[in-house]
Amino acid sequence: MKEFKTDVFKEGRCLNAYEYFGAHAEKKGVTFRTYAPGAQGVNIFGSFNEWTETPMERDEQGCYSIHIDNAKAGDLYKYVIYGHNGWRAEHNDPYGFYTELRPAAASIVVGKSAFKFTDEEWMKNRTDMKEKPMSVYEVHLGAFIKNPKDENGWYSYKEIAKPLIDYVKKSGYSHIEMMPLCEYPFDGSWGYQLTGYFAPTSRYGKPDELKLLVNECHKAGIGVIMDFVPVHFAVDDYSLKLYDTTPLYEQGGGSNWGSFMFNHARGEVSSFLLSSAEYWINEFHFDGLRVDAVSNLIYNGGEQAKGENAAGMRFARNLTTLIKEKHPSVMLFAEDSSSWQGGVTKPVEEGGLGFDYKWDMGWMYDSLYFLSLTPEERKKNYHKLTFSMWYYYTERFILSLSHDEVVVGHGTLLEKVHGSDEDKFAQLRAYYVYMYMHPGKKLNFMGNEIAERQEWNETKEVEFGLLEKKEHKGIYELVCKLQKLYNEKKVLFANEYDRENYEWLYCDDKAEPVYVMKRIAGKESYVAVLNFSDKDIKDFEIKLDKEEEEKEASEEKEPAKKKVKKKEESWSLILDSNAKDYGGEGSDASSELKSSKRVMTIDVPAYSGLIYEVR
Repeated sequence: MKEFKTDVFKEGRCLNAYEYFGAHAEKKGVTFRTYAPGAQGVNIFGSFNEWTETPMERDEQGCYSIHIDNAKAGDLYKYVIYGHNGWRAEHNDPYGFYTELRPAAASIVVGKSAFKFTDEEWMKNRTDMKEKPMSVYEVHLGAFIKNPKDENGWYSYKEIAKPLIDYVKKSGYSHIEMMPLCEYPFDGSWGYQLTGYFAPTSRYGKPDELKLLVNECHKAGIGVIMDFVPVHFAVDDYSLKLYDTTPLYEQGGGSNWGSFMFNHARGEVSSFLLSSAEYWINEFHFDGLRVDAVSNLIYNGGEQAKGENAAGMRFARNLTTLIKEKHPSVMLFAEDSSSWQGGVTKPVEEGGLGFDYKWDMGWMYDSLYFLSLTPEERKKNYHKLTFSMWYYYTERFILSLSHDEVVVGHGTLLEKVHGSDEDKFAQLRAYYVYMYMHPGKKLNFMGNEIAERQEWNETKEVEFGLLEKKEHKGIYELVCKLQKLYNEKKVLFANEYDRENYEWLYCDDKAEPVYVMKRIAGKESYVAVLNFSDKDIKDFEIKLDKEEEEKEASEEKEPAKKKVKKKEESWSLILDSNAKDYGGEGSDASSELKSSKRVMTIDVPAYSGLIYEVR
């Protein structure tokens, strides 16, 4: 192993603690190490000693270790930790690399990996996607499709690889984001309350099988992101709770999720979490981590009123700094619902947190709320769809329609939309046009792309049978078409965090909820005309020049320079959300338009999204 520096570990800046702690198989036997400074003593027992306790040796730093000659890969083991007043508790290994399937909880010795990655080309060319199109398909691995031959309905990492990869490629996504794959005890937590930060969940197979899945994704040209949960952990007695008979990992009080909050002020805890992040990136070749609940790292309890969380932000900055120094092409995403102004994606040296991307929760909340309103109510809430562009340039945002929006009473995307069934589909199609024409990377949770009717939970697979119905198949075909445009048209992703890339041609709340968005890259530009009212609007006029520019020009005190006359524009329709190919009834939208005196006049069908190429 590489040199383990105790001082760096205790400072909270260690990335390789997993190479020292845990169970490490050697040519003969296994060396076990665990960090338990508050314990009075630690014993080990397992299948190698017939579950009789064998004392471990303590060093001056509070690390307990032992080498057991007859231990081997596949053996089960636990630590028995003793404290004051006869305290005795059995724990699995915090740094364990594999664990029994729940409800069993013993750690399992893992030997040297037999898997050899063959993704050299991908790794060599991997980027952080800042200048490339990135659309992410969020997946719960055990519920994408169900295995009728398995009592839990799970396919293994190896078995799910081909169907998942084939579908993601067919649908045009660049990346898969997997909900947490660290070991966890309760299926209903979906992996967000963990017990094994270095152990791939045994639900779907062994560690080498997960490596195979990532490798196959890379060979198919698909990146893989994993959800990472460094804020809180599961309360189960056998795991991190009071690990060394003292609150080693946790801080006082519980979390909003009924779990324990990590004590990031302890360097050993921060090093534990940093090493976990490094483990998944280095050992499994994950291309990114989506860091959960970042608002709790920014504010105490995730609430601004409770003040900034200095220890949490220090951890976040160490995470982004150390990981990006070692893996520049790895992406770090912040799932942050706060309005902290310090700059989640601003560089650390400028006072920010250093993440590559931030989930745009405000865009999601505002836009889905807007969809739930009647057309009349939308007039009063017109700027719910424009507000995101007021703050858009403050961070590097990814537009996310995640699992959180379609679970536990929130309703599916389709069911959130106001109106009759037919109107819901029409509006959802227009909404997807809005999403893909809005600057920012994209993320969609599995099933959203086919307009599922049932809320998601971990016991059901994606309702792929809905694709036999034209309206659901239409939504899917529209999303695929939008993905294709997004991937192929540079104007839709190049310089998307530059103000020159975007313009509102129309965002006036004095009339119907109609919007006109323009994306610009050099001489190339595309326009989206969106109508979220239930009325067909005839002869709608769109001024091609900004009114504020005209006003500024008229107020110039200096002699006006000779103006270059701007040429008229021609618009060619390349997508109509109500086309029959997308499950609509077709519309009378004009396929070709030409401006007059720099004004474009257009008929806009009700509940529609139209994309035009500007010539």
